[in-house]
Amino acid sequence: MIGRLRSVVFDCKQPAKLAEFYQGLVGGTVTEEDETWVTVTDPTGRRLAFQYSPEHEPPKFPDPKGAQQVHLDIRVDDPDEAERQVLALGATRVTDAIGETKFRVFRDPAGHPFCLVWGIND
Repeated sequence: MIGRLRSVVFDCKQPAKLAEFYQGLVGGTVTEEDETWVTVTDPTGRRLAFQYSPEHEPPKFPDPKGAQQVHLDIRVDDPDEAERQVLALGATRVTDAIGETKFRVFRDPAGHPFCLVWGIND
């Protein structure tokens, strides 16, 4: 082993706002280092960080010529209730995703894709 994962970092135009969204999604605490770097540490100690990037452009997804670059899978017990909650937090549903049987695709407020997943083994 070379090292241990410290954080998954998202570029965005509004780090504090995006951190608030993900805190609502995964729980935990928000730490704002300054206006350019904000972290969410979930209850298990995993960290998501949000870095100011004034030129951030969300990935085009789905797009046969593009890629989603990276996405998070968020395990849920009740997909209908979880969907209601993420939409209330400011997510948008990707309605043209293909093959959704045990997952649903969304975009966070900055346009990064993520999935709610259920019925899938760890």
